[in-house]
Amino acid sequence: MAIITDDYMHQMLDNAREYCVCIIRMTAKRKEPGANKLVWEHARRNFSLRADGVLAIVCPIADESGVSGVYIFNTDMQKVTEIMDADPAIKAGIFTYELHPSRSFPGDELPR
Repeated sequence: MAIITDDYMHQMLDNAREYCVCIIRMTAKRKEPGANKLVWEHARRNFSLRADGVLAIVCPIADESGVSGVYIFNTDMQKVTEIMDADPAIKAGIFTYELHPSRSFPGDELPR
């Protein structure tokens, strides 16, 4: 395990910035006719938000927990609320979401 000094920790903490974590949950409407089309457009929108640099991390969840995904947005909670409220699958009630302010380090990414 790497040795982390106090100086390194202070340097990293000084560079931390605000992000917004979004947790997506599935509703019973996910099983209704036509839901797949809306979920497909929801996914297309996520790809667009990623391409624009607004949605930094997208982690779909495929277990039986009811959580459908965890996103990390590169913007504030007010903007994320606007983005999520305009999502076609959210508007149709297929998914709900909750937001949490978070902090992390610029440049963090999932390993390849």
